[in-house]
Amino acid sequence: MSATPDPTPAPKRNLLQTLEIDVRLLGMVAAFVIICLIFNILTDGRFLTARNVFNLTIQTVSVAIMATGMVFVIVTRHIDLAVGALLATCSAVMAMTQTLYLPEFLGLPLGHPLVPWIAIAVGLFVGTTLGAVQGYLVGYLAIPAFIVTLGGLLIWRNVGWYMTSGATIGPLDPTFMKFGGINGTLGETWSWIFGAVATLVACWAMWSARKNKVVHGFPVKPIGAEYAMMALVGAGIMGFIWVLNSYQIPAARLKRMFAARGEEMPEGFSAAYGLPISVLLLIAIAIAMTLVARKTRLGRYIFATGGNPDAAELSGINTRMLTVKIFAIMGALCAISAVVASARLTNHSNDIGTLDELRVIAAAVIGGTALSGGLGTIHGAILGALIMQSLQSGMAMVGVDAPLQNIVVGSVLVAAVLIDIIFRKRAGLK
Repeated sequence: MSATPDPTPAPKRNLLQTLEIDVRLLGMVAAFVIICLIFNILTDGRFLTARNVFNLTIQTVSVAIMATGMVFVIVTRHIDLAVGALLATCSAVMAMTQTLYLPEFLGLPLGHPLVPWIAIAVGLFVGTTLGAVQGYLVGYLAIPAFIVTLGGLLIWRNVGWYMTSGATIGPLDPTFMKFGGINGTLGETWSWIFGAVATLVACWAMWSARKNKVVHGFPVKPIGAEYAMMALVGAGIMGFIWVLNSYQIPAARLKRMFAARGEEMPEGFSAAYGLPISVLLLIAIAIAMTLVARKTRLGRYIFATGGNPDAAELSGINTRMLTVKIFAIMGALCAISAVVASARLTNHSNDIGTLDELRVIAAAVIGGTALSGGLGTIHGAILGALIMQSLQSGMAMVGVDAPLQNIVVGSVLVAAVLIDIIFRKRAGLK
């Protein structure tokens, strides 16, 4: 009687695999930390001040929001060169709606409670519709996305210019401007509350993911490592809130705020800005887009199509309609970014969103989205946008000229793609 052969032993896992640490993400975080430390040294400690961290976050939001949508576009092997121009058109539409159309046709002046929400709804409709039109041209008429969106870059930028006759439109509605950052924050107390809730939710999500793996028999990291990761995430969230709450509102601004309410500021009163509403909006979009990518049929179809378009179509996925949906989502995100960008500037200007298409694509690629399709993460794109903005802000603080800044950013983009190619080859990925 022959002996029963031993079962094939499970492949050995190294420390990083055991702890389920994404090596590429770890490298990006390390690169971001190094960039911050270098610029902090070069600026004599000014780069990592609470004020600069606050400004860095609100400057990153607009590009980061669009980068989450660009992940879906690139994953499906397309490209969108029109996002900056589409942002400009949506910004022009919303600015004209607030300052001209609503007062003239409906008698709703700036400051009316309905004005900002109607303007945002109109902007979302325009952005989604124009994005869907581009998706239709790509998906159903088979025009390459590069050509369609290159044409869109030229068309939408100048549509916005004609809408405003080249003029800067402002000031915008006060409620609308709260989405820009410094004009709209949660304040110190509510920021701490948000941080505590976010920490609890993050820990619960990590624990639920562990339980789900155990139920299905997948390997999990040691329980001590799980607790350590939860503690690290919680420390990161609360540390970020602490830094934002350390940025105090200037006394002169506080006096104006009290004067606007007809009150006198108490002696020795102080207050912090806290978490910007625009950052809260980015967090909500990041969570929503991550859920779409990981938990919905649409997300599965997007990554399946990017991995192998022919196989996806043969399996019954309507890849043409999927393309329309992806570009429509991208258009909606451009409209949301237009809200943030114009609110931060407190007006619409015709150069708004200029070169944002390159920054958005760079953020997605630096964040690990494969140009060959099929691979990409939302959090990676946001981290890529943060790295891009950190580079630009740091170089500006050091006194580097704008042309040299673009040279550095371009070089970083090429290097990121090269590193990604090498990483994928070593990992056995295409």
